[in-house]
Amino acid sequence: MAYHQHYHQYQQPAASPPGAADPQFLWGVFQRYWRQITACRCVHVRTVRFCLLIRVDKDRSGAISIQELQSALSNGTWTPFNPETVRLMIAMFDKDHSGTINFQEFSDLWKYVTDWQTTFKSYDRDNSGTIDKHELKTALTSFGYRLSDQFYDLLIRKFDRTGRGNIAFDDFIQCAVVMQTLTNSFRRYDTNQSGWIQLSYEQFLMLVFSMKS
Repeated sequence: MAYHQHYHQYQQPAASPPGAADPQFLWGVFQRYWRQITACRCVHVRTVRFCLLIRVDKDRSGAISIQELQSALSNGTWTPFNPETVRLMIAMFDKDHSGTINFQEFSDLWKYVTDWQTTFKSYDRDNSGTIDKHELKTALTSFGYRLSDQFYDLLIRKFDRTGRGNIAFDDFIQCAVVMQTLTNSFRRYDTNQSGWIQLSYEQFLMLVFSMKS
């Protein structure tokens, strides 16, 4: 399968207004803490994020672990937030490789999650709390990907943990992160941006094993 020449235009979701987490959103990321925070009259975005950090940091270590972050996040399906998605996000923002995230790292992750929340909501046209193959194709096409229906069938099978033919918010983030990681690896070999590469077996192995996961 050839990638369209515009695959390199993939970009992260457009930023939402500062601090614009939507407490009315169906699955309300960090929703269990939002009422407590608004009751404290935390207005400034940095203060809001610090309030979130304090409530998520259950062991008062000053940093958030994978387990603490997973327990804080909601995906709207009454199931635990995808642990692989949590691991990927921790790895993305854990700049000091401590295995946890500090306040600044958490602040960056919080914005990343809420930006994805806004993006996911915009493509969940039927407000079901999940996106189907057509909605996923619309989303990834808007990011610059040009892929076949057969490939989207594969994505749904790969990231649909419920077997219902659609994917939830947390699985959508995992799908997008994996797609971005694979695309970045592909681009290192696609020097003329044609959408085609030729690799030896060893180069292929190097590409796979060098990917950050």
